[in-house]
Amino acid sequence: MAETRHDAPEVSAVDSDRPPRVIPDQQSGLSTTNATDAEITTTVLAAVDRQLEHAIDLLGHLIAIPSTGGSEAEAEIQHVLAEILFSDGFDVDLWALDLPDLTSQPDFPGMEVTRREAFGLVAVLPGIAPELGLSLLVNGHADVVPAGDPNSWSGDPFTMRREEREGRETLLGRGTCDMKSGLVASIVAARALNSVGVKLAGDLMIAPVIGEEDGGLGTYALMRRGITADACLIPEPTDLDLIPANAGALTFRLRIPGRATHASRRTEGISAIENFNLVNAALVELETRRNSAVDPMMSRWPIAYPLSIGTIQAGDWASTVPDLLIAEGRYGVALGETAADARAELETTIDEINASDAFLRAHPVTLEWWGGQFEPGVSGDDYLIDLTRRSHFVAAPNRRRLEVYGAPYGSDLRLIAPHMPVVQYGPGDARSAHSPDESIAVADLLSSMRAMALIYLEHCHIV
Repeated sequence: MAETRHDAPEVSAVDSDRPPRVIPDQQSGLSTTNATDAEITTTVLAAVDRQLEHAIDLLGHLIAIPSTGGSEAEAEIQHVLAEILFSDGFDVDLWALDLPDLTSQPDFPGMEVTRREAFGLVAVLPGIAPELGLSLLVNGHADVVPAGDPNSWSGDPFTMRREEREGRETLLGRGTCDMKSGLVASIVAARALNSVGVKLAGDLMIAPVIGEEDGGLGTYALMRRGITADACLIPEPTDLDLIPANAGALTFRLRIPGRATHASRRTEGISAIENFNLVNAALVELETRRNSAVDPMMSRWPIAYPLSIGTIQAGDWASTVPDLLIAEGRYGVALGETAADARAELETTIDEINASDAFLRAHPVTLEWWGGQFEPGVSGDDYLIDLTRRSHFVAAPNRRRLEVYGAPYGSDLRLIAPHMPVVQYGPGDARSAHSPDESIAVADLLSSMRAMALIYLEHCHIV
């Protein structure tokens, strides 16, 4: 296990200290001077296949780090990944984020957990002929959501298990799907190229980030640091489909008042829970109205822009009519809509609820925007979509046809899209993300590794 270094956040890639690059694989060393494209592709894919068990071992190592947002492990995993990438020959920049400065910016995307420290990380494999190739940034988050009730898992969430499920070899553990497998695939794909002596012309950058799950702190800091490339790939769990667009998502809090009295005389009080029922009915109507016509990229989803209540707290005594209910929720923002316009529509709905009820006119429901504030994001770059589609077809010829669509969730794509073309493509089905027994199929991990290696080859070029 790599040693963590919280007391030394700067990792310097000094040439004299760098471990030697991986020696080319003697089974299939590659001379790109005389090789045809088909020979290079065959050699590289074979090298990727030989790396599969190493990839699974690396994934298990990362799953064992419970890098939930705001935890010490969230900082630890950045140090571990920095050392892994450094040992693989990357120039590594690891820095402590200036949290007071970042969180004070007017466009800061929000944060839902408290952080004492956080680290940014970008690793660069310098191209040997930048004028002949393009640069690529691979961006992926290393933070995970909490495991929840451990009894809902079939084993320890942070000890990866390898099992057969529904006829497929499967890896289980928190973060296997969302999205440590994608990070591992990006690292091991580069390692496979190196093992057969491939030298990329353009720069390859891998940037593990933190804070994606609660707003996008890590990628926000990355963009403010000026990191850019000719294109960006985010290996989020897309079930190996292509996602060039994300809906937005805004976190909100409602405070719904009531009037307390003894439960034996409840008709003389006003229950905050009953007032919530009034509010919730209006929210359901708003959700229906906002999803009556959606962008064609989002038409596959039954509800493209969900409005959902996630937590409710009410009452302080079983025999008292509750005088306050606090509800927190998530509000979808449509493609092409600004977060400000979406906020205004929900605020208007709350104003209308207050105006419709005598008690609420005097004691109004209040709405607070807090936590993650995800604008929608769209990247309409046909070149990157076509490149990824071609690479996927060669890497996984027996898999179903790749589809292109927008996702109903918010992600770091919207922070990157204003700066460079970006798509999401990665292993894992998002239905498994955030769930007990989160998992990924081994075959999908391998397919993503193969596709990423081919994307590196074609986009960055080789010399």
